[in-house]
Amino acid sequence: MKDNVKKIKSKNKNGNKARIKINKTFIIILIILVCIIIFGLYKTIVFIQNPVDTFSLEQGNIYQEERAIGYIIREETVTKGSNYKNGMEKIKSEGERVAKGEPIFRYYSNGEESLIKKIQDLDKKIEEAMESENLYPTSDIKALEKQIEDKINSLYKVNEIQTILQTKKEIADNITKKAKIAGEYSPAGSYLKKLINERKSYENQLNEGSEYLTAKTSGMVSYKVDGYEEALTTDDFSKLSTEFLEGLNLKVGQVIADSNEVAKIINNFQCYIACTLESEQAKNAKVGDVVNLRLTNDTEISSKIEYIHAENDKVLIVFNIDKQVQELISYRKISFDIIWWSFNGKKVPNESIAYEQKGENTVAYVIRTRAGYQSKIYVKILKNNDKYTIVDNYTNTELKELGYTSEELQGRGLLSLYDEIFRKPTN
Repeated sequence: MKDNVKKIKSKNKNGNKARIKINKTFIIILIILVCIIIFGLYKTIVFIQNPVDTFSLEQGNIYQEERAIGYIIREETVTKGSNYKNGMEKIKSEGERVAKGEPIFRYYSNGEESLIKKIQDLDKKIEEAMESENLYPTSDIKALEKQIEDKINSLYKVNEIQTILQTKKEIADNITKKAKIAGEYSPAGSYLKKLINERKSYENQLNEGSEYLTAKTSGMVSYKVDGYEEALTTDDFSKLSTEFLEGLNLKVGQVIADSNEVAKIINNFQCYIACTLESEQAKNAKVGDVVNLRLTNDTEISSKIEYIHAENDKVLIVFNIDKQVQELISYRKISFDIIWWSFNGKKVPNESIAYEQKGENTVAYVIRTRAGYQSKIYVKILKNNDKYTIVDNYTNTELKELGYTSEELQGRGLLSLYDEIFRKPTN
């Protein structure tokens, strides 16, 4: 009996110990869970207050640019005759290239409207007379009729006014040629012959009274004449100044209207843009430097600095361009961007770069995060602007020259594309 009691007491004692052990384990686990929850809450609060912002490192381009207002200067030769008040007929279209001595346009003759009306009336009578005489059509007449028909059909496919006018003129010329050929085969003294001779007389009067203007030099024809061709010349840039340019009172982006009195021949291979700047890049620029310009149509072109003149705290610069020249014909004053330099490489925001002092040297670094681990990566700065920096990895030799020992460089990391980098490093 006593043995049984002892056994029961022993079992109760062991059971109590087991329960106490289980309770202790539970309490420890509970404490660990509470600590984890508290730590998690702490990290969440810290993240909300100071979120960890990272970015993926990529290859990119940075540049230093400046907005400018420029005046376009071209080699321009204005062509003007004595009968400019009579109005003009364009022989060459806007933007068409001509050789020296080629006709560009002509001024209407006095009384031309009346002569043209008489010729038009005669053309109708000639056409009717040709049909009534039933002349046998020659091969030349058949060819002209085919050309006339083709040109009439082509008018339905174009909407450019200058092309339409030119085609109509060619049709009228072919009709005249057809009438003259028919007149040659018409009997002497016939009604058709008489009409054709009368038309020829009016045509001679029209041509004799017209003043034809020819190109003084080869180049591109333009009727966009604004009166500044003599003021803004390429002969001597030393005549230019900020005061002079601003005194022209030109509006930015204003389109030059077509003239009905004069035309000009333009060198369409190159032109110049003059502007006044105040930036450090402009003040440090030199004649012969090559920079890129971004024009109003967002086209980026290469340009060479042709002339520089310092004016107190400003500098006047003339850029020489040989592209997009024709696209600038309609303008005299434009806004554009000067891209002083551009650089390509591993691109990071300036705020992602921190610095540490190593002896007398200041060394840049970024913080990389990979699989939850943070690493300090030393980087050398290649180029930067006010927002971004192009960086690259140091070699061990370079870092040793900066004062780092072999032990300090052991196991150091290198920066690779697509690494996750802290935008604002904290250590």
